[in-house]
Parts: sequence; structure tokens; C-alpha cells
Amino acid sequence: MTDARVTVDRDTLTGNILLIGLNRPDKRNAADLRMIHELALAYGQLERDPTLRCGLVYAHGDHFTGGLDLADIGPRITASGIDIVPEGGINPWQVSGQQLSKPVVIAVQGTCLTLGIELLLASDIAVAAESTSFGQVEVSRGILPFGGATLRFPRAVGWGNAMRWILTGERFDAAEALRIGLVQEVVPDGEQFDRALALARRVAAQAPLAVQATLVNARTALREGDAAAEAALQPELVRLAASNDSRRGMEAFLGRTEAEFVGD
Repeated sequence: MTDARVTVDRDTLTGNILLIGLNRPDKRNAADLRMIHELALAYGQLERDPTLRCGLVYAHGDHFTGGLDLADIGPRITASGIDIVPEGGINPWQVSGQQLSKPVVIAVQGTCLTLGIELLLASDIAVAAESTSFGQVEVSRGILPFGGATLRFPRAVGWGNAMRWILTGERFDAAEALRIGLVQEVVPDGEQFDRALALARRVAAQAPLAVQATLVNARTALREGDAAAEAALQPELVRLAASNDSRRGMEAFLGRTEAEFVGD
């Protein structure tokens, strides 16, 4: 096993999915600054590489993450915060600076605390093993969630559902995560990675320009409001309709075949 805090591989079947694995299983994948830096660099690689269409975030070992390694991170909190984005990286929680333009699927199991939930909220499709235990427990440690939970949790699951768990710091199970919409699927233990990979492959098989444009427009609506997203719809439609992939999609539709998209 590599000593990297985050493993980075390509899906061997498609070659266009970046597999990003949290790799500190002996510490329940608790995130120290080194892990956060390596995760940010993996996100940067996903964004920059034109041959990559989708990311899949998962964890080695029995647990997704026990949250922050406070012994390592605590002393690094300065008057200006924490420097978590090295050169070439993207904040994995996307609460500062550059946003990802490519979709991320995530698979969780075991313990999924604090920043793990925030990675879920910053991703696009989430799959959980049925025995996963979740917790947004920062208030129990005297701090607040700083990876996006205060922004995204209420949007994703509704104000009351979010505050129920953020303000109490209590744990909840995968059934509750599915009920409130934090995750999209719950599968038997041990099947979460394979199911997430199947979903990532399905996403990656779609027209890349269209997938990215769809993400951008949806995020524009969240960040800038409906009017800004509405204003971009027709120009984006015109741009995509002129693409070669649009032609391939129409030809496949007329021929009742599966389109093989290139990304141009």
C-alpha cells in the first residue's frame, strides 16, 4: 500500500474517471493537512486533465473519515484561517476560489463525520453503505462547520432537517441520510464503491460539454440566483447545438444506437 494520504488512479475500463481514495485507514481516514493538500491536488488534476470526465471519491479501509485530525489541524489555524489549497489544487469543499466544472460521485462507508459530510454536499451524486454512521459534530468540539455545511446542508435537505443534525452534533444513520436527501442511494455494505463507479461510468458516457454546462448552470442558479441561470440557458443551448457531440447524439437517436461522445 502506498504511503500517500490520497491515492489517485484511473478507472481501468474507461480511462476517463479519476478514482480519488482517502488513504489513512489506521486513523479512520482522519484528515491532517497533508491529506487535505493531496486531496486538493487530486481535484486540481481532475479539473485540468481534458481526458477526465468525472471523479469518484471513496475511502480505503472500514471508514470514510473520522473528520479532522484536530491535533494536526488545530495548531495550524491562524488569524487568516487555514491554508488548505496548495499551488495547482482546488479546495475539495469548493468554498473558496475555483469551482470544479466536472461532476464528482462519492461512496461512503463506516464513519462519515464533519468534513466527510461536507465532501458529500460538495459532490453531485452520493452512495452510502447501509451501516454508515454520519455526524456533523463541530459544535460538540467548540467550532463551526467550515467546509460548506452551513451553506449546502440546508439547501440539500431543508432547514429543519439540517439544523436537527448540525446544531445537536448527534449521529444519524444511512436510512436517515437517504430520507432527507443527503445521499441518493443506500446499498449493502461492501457494494458502495462498485455502485458509485457504475454511476460515474454512466455520467462519463454522456456528452462532456453538455454535462459540464448543466453543472455550471445549476450552480449558477444556487450561487447567483435563477435570473442569472436563466439568462445563460439559450446561449448555452446554441453553443452546444453547434458541437460535434450534439450531432453525434442526434445521429445516435435517429439510428437508435448509443452515442460515443468525444467532447468537441
